[in-house]
Amino acid sequence: MIEIDRNGDVLTLTLNRPDKANALTEDMLATLADAVSEAREKLLVLTGKGKVFSAGADLDEVKAGGLALSPQWERLSWAVAEFRGLSVAALNGTVAGGAMGMVLACDLRLCVPGAKFFYPVMKLGYLPQPTDPRRLSALVGPARAKLILMGGQKIAADDAFAFGLVDRICDAPADVAQGIAADVLAARADHVTAIKGMI
Repeated sequence: MIEIDRNGDVLTLTLNRPDKANALTEDMLATLADAVSEAREKLLVLTGKGKVFSAGADLDEVKAGGLALSPQWERLSWAVAEFRGLSVAALNGTVAGGAMGMVLACDLRLCVPGAKFFYPVMKLGYLPQPTDPRRLSALVGPARAKLILMGGQKIAADDAFAFGLVDRICDAPADVAQGIAADVLAARADHVTAIKGMI
C-alpha cells in the first residue's frame, strides 16, 4: 500500500490504496515513518495514486480503536520535518484529516487544481496531532488555521495557494517537484542540509 522508490538521490513514497481514497492504516503510517527516518536521499517526494492524496485515517481501524490516537501520526510528521534534504508533498488530489500532518511537515506543497484541504477534527471530536496546529498556523496564520481546524472549512486549491498553504498549483506535481529540486540534486548533501538549517 506504500510504494517506495529510490532513484539516486530521490526517494518517492506513494500512497497506493486508491480504492480506499488512500486512507491510512497503522501499518501504512509505520512504513512511511520508517522509510523517511532511514532516508539518506536529498529529495523526498510524497504523492499518491488515484484522485485523492489521502482521506486521512482508515475509518475501520478508527472504529476498532487505537488509530486515531496512534503515536505513528506524530512520528511520521517529525520524520518528515527532520528529513535532511528537501521534502515535497506532490499532492495528486484532496488531503483530509490526519494526512495533513505529513503534508504540513514538508518543506513545499504542490497540488493539482482540483485538490481540497480539510481537517474535520472539531466535527469528529478528536484533537489534531500536537504539531499540526502549530505548523498550519505558521503557514497560513492563526485566523486561517482556526478557519480550517475549528470552522471545518474545505479549502480549494486556489484559496490554499492564496493562504500560503500550497506553493504551486500544477497538473503534474511529482514532475514539477523534480524540476524545483534540480539545484538540490546537483549540490552536495551537506550544502543542502546547511541551507535548510539556516532557513
